[in-house]
Amino acid sequence: MTNIREMLDGEKNANILSILETAGRLADKEGMEVYVVGGLVRDLMMGLPLNDIDIMTVGEGIPFAKKLSEELGVKKIIPFKKFGTAMIPNKSVQIEVATARTESYNDDSRKPSEVVYTDLKGDLLRRDFTINAMAMDILPDTFGNLTDPFGGIADINKKILRTPLDPDETFSEDPLRMMRAAYFASKLGFEIEKKCRASIKRQAHRIDIVSWERIRDEFIKILKTKKPSVGLVILQKTGLMETVFPEIHVMYGMEQTSEWHHKDIFAHTLQVVDNAAELSDKMEIRFAALVHDIAKPNTRRIDEKKGYTFHGHDAFGERMLNKVASRLKLPNTLKEYLKKLTLLHLRPIALIKDIVTDSAVRRLMFAAGDDLDDLMILCRADITTKNPNRVKQYLKNFNKVEEKMSNVNERDAMKAFQSPVRGAEIMEICGLTEGRKVGEIKEAIEEAILDGKIDNSYDAAKDYLLEIKDGILQ
Repeated sequence: MTNIREMLDGEKNANILSILETAGRLADKEGMEVYVVGGLVRDLMMGLPLNDIDIMTVGEGIPFAKKLSEELGVKKIIPFKKFGTAMIPNKSVQIEVATARTESYNDDSRKPSEVVYTDLKGDLLRRDFTINAMAMDILPDTFGNLTDPFGGIADINKKILRTPLDPDETFSEDPLRMMRAAYFASKLGFEIEKKCRASIKRQAHRIDIVSWERIRDEFIKILKTKKPSVGLVILQKTGLMETVFPEIHVMYGMEQTSEWHHKDIFAHTLQVVDNAAELSDKMEIRFAALVHDIAKPNTRRIDEKKGYTFHGHDAFGERMLNKVASRLKLPNTLKEYLKKLTLLHLRPIALIKDIVTDSAVRRLMFAAGDDLDDLMILCRADITTKNPNRVKQYLKNFNKVEEKMSNVNERDAMKAFQSPVRGAEIMEICGLTEGRKVGEIKEAIEEAILDGKIDNSYDAAKDYLLEIKDGILQ
């Protein structure tokens, strides 16, 4: 038995140590066995930052959670009585208290059909991977004693993911664990043990009993890792991607003409995701990188001179994302963000190929609005050519485009751009009621501003209105 108490020493872990010691003293007073389990123990052993606290009690967990919350000055808990667990909504770190338990499942659902309370080893046995099946005692006299019945430390040292039980049993009873294998491999840089990988391939179809909300959350966790392609490749090669994200699955092995990109659309897409991950920690940009070419398989045609073409894949992809967002239960804000960046992702690239006009830049700024910086990051990530001279030239041209966008006042104006002369005034001046003609006049004024014909000011817009109104009204 190993004691890891000293690993918690230090200012960065002071708050977590205080919570665990408080829980340990309370458990001692109540005469209970209490441990910290799962991710905290794993990350502590690996020297990683500590985030959530999972406390496991041998005996009723919810009453213990209530008393612990009082000790910590938290007014109420969020109990889940069916599972014997409770969340303590602590501001500084998330705390979950769970009763040691085993679970049994029906073949068609990942929700436990039966929950049975058990001891420490019984609880650890039901966990997903050996590296998450370790426990640290937090009672005052034995604080820091480590229990590692399935060789979690050895697997950390070998950098492998292995299940405590036979993998067929582990993945069958909770198929979401197959996606968690891809997540941990991506997050930690670990290999999935051969038996586990073979089991995932056999049972990949069972992911379809998992709710889309849970699939979405696990998928997004993969996108948040340092190198998301690791987890995405695992999803593809084990057969999970076909169910989880079929629009990405069909890209695999599909060729494209290599102007800037890999010949394989899937490989190019994953490189763009990894590039985006290097350029930004923002998950939304990485998601946009994943779906920016989502319509290429649907729009691929062969031109005798140009080779493969994908005309309209930007607009087609934007429409496809309505169905994707509905299936994955994406929030509307994320759906609209992904649609916008997919629709616009070719616009900056077109600009760097041509003479960069103020009008074209102004139109791009107007279309992108608050997401302009994200769009430019996506477009930089989209350069995956292996030719260093090409990369240098493209980046030089991108810099030219961004220089033209550097006028902060104009950028701010473009974010909320609309005709300085509003609809009510147009109707009054032109003797109109609400209708199509009012919209045409407003659009004509906005086009004139975007083209640089007139200044983006009220006086210039009103003068232009007076100049053009008769022609439009006739």
